Amino acid sequence: MSQSNYGNYGYPQGYGNFPGQIPTYGNQQMYQPQAPIQQGVPTPTPAPTPSATPTTLPGQLPIEASYIENILRLNKGKIATVYTTFENNREWNAKIFKGIIEAAGRDHLILSDPQTGTRYLIPMLYVDYVTFDEEIEYEYPYGVAAPNLTTYPPR
Repeated sequence: MSQSNYGNYGYPQGYGNFPGQIPTYGNQQMYQPQAPIQQGVPTPTPAPTPSATPTTLPGQLPIEASYIENILRLNKGKIATVYTTFENNREWNAKIFKGIIEAAGRDHLILSDPQTGTRYLIPMLYVDYVTFDEEIEYEYPYGVAAPNLTTYPPR
């Protein structure tokens, strides 16, 4: 059997300034084989990590949950004016939508125009700001547990 000029992993022996070694770059570590798993031997359980529970102040949204989409969800059913900007659009660079908030997600807002019945799905990427003609809800009613608005269903 003849010996290859390429050693391990296809690198030639004496590659660059690493005679007889496989070159590594930056902070790479060499492969370390793991000890074999033995049947019937309990494996150590890692220590539990603290849960990421949002900090809640009395009578307010959890601090981490005061995102725009969550505020829009609290105001579902109210009429809102949404100011948007669409860059590099020759027909209209900025557009104003007015309608009832139907739903809000992490990346979109759904409005319905009560006069025409048209529904708009607006990506949050284009939303500049939102105005309301009435008071907006920002706090949950007293005695009602706030749902975890920062948790989204798996995709």
